[in-house]
Amino acid sequence: MAEVANIDRTAFAEWLQRVGDNALILGHRVSEWCGHAPALEEDIALANTALDLIGQCQLWLGLAAEVEGKGRTADQLAFLRDAGAFHNLLLVERPNGDFGVTLMRQFLFDAFHIELLRALVKSTDSRVAEIAAKAEKEVAYHLERSADLVIRLGDGSAESRARMDKALKSLWAYTGEMFLDDAIDQAVAETGIAPLPSSLKAAWEATVNAVLAEATLENPGQAWQHKGGKQGIHSEHLGFLLAEMQFLQRAYPGASW
Repeated sequence: MAEVANIDRTAFAEWLQRVGDNALILGHRVSEWCGHAPALEEDIALANTALDLIGQCQLWLGLAAEVEGKGRTADQLAFLRDAGAFHNLLLVERPNGDFGVTLMRQFLFDAFHIELLRALVKSTDSRVAEIAAKAEKEVAYHLERSADLVIRLGDGSAESRARMDKALKSLWAYTGEMFLDDAIDQAVAETGIAPLPSSLKAAWEATVNAVLAEATLENPGQAWQHKGGKQGIHSEHLGFLLAEMQFLQRAYPGASW
C-alpha cells in the first residue's frame, strides 16, 4: 500500500490517533446503552453502531501504531494510555444522559464524521483511503438513522421536543472544536492525507441546519463557544470512562481470552 513521502510521522500518527480516539470513545459511550435502551429495536441499533465505531477504531489505531513505529499495537493504544494522551473531541466523551442527549450527540458527530470520511476516501495515503471507504458506508447509515430520530422526536410530542431542544443546547457548545485547525492538521493537509477540519464546516452546517429545521428545533447558532482544545484537554468525564474501559488490561496486563 502506498505511503505518502515527506510526511512528519509524529504528526501523522497523532492525527490517526485523533480519528481513532473519536471512534473508540463514542463507541464505548454508545455501548453503555446495551441492555438499557428504551426499546429492543433501539438497543440492537445502538449496539450495532457501537460495534461499527469500535471496528473503525481498531483500523485507525492499528495504522497509528504502524506509523509511529514504537512497537505498540492498537490494543495498547486503546487500553494503556492515560486520559491526557487521548486526542478525541470533547463532544464524543460527553455522558449519555437521557436518550435524547445520546441521539443528539450522535447526530452532531455523524454529520461531521461523514464529511471527514468522504474527504478521506480521496486521501493521498492509500491506507487512509481504504479505511475511510469502509467506514463511510457504516457512518452513512449512522447519520441517516440519527437524523431521522432527531426529526421524529423534535417534531413529536411536547415532551420529546423539549428534551431534544435541551440536548441540543447542552451539546452545541462542544461542536466548534470539530472545525479548529492546528499544526497537526496543517501537516497532514499539506501532503493531501486529510482535509483541514475548517473546510468541513460548511457541509456540516448545511446538514445540521436542514435536519434541525425539519425537526422544528431552533439552531443555537454562533453565540455558543466550544470548550477545550485538541491537545489532550478533556473534561472530568474521560477519566471515569477510561477507568471502566481500561480496567481489565490495567489489572491483568497482557491478558487474553
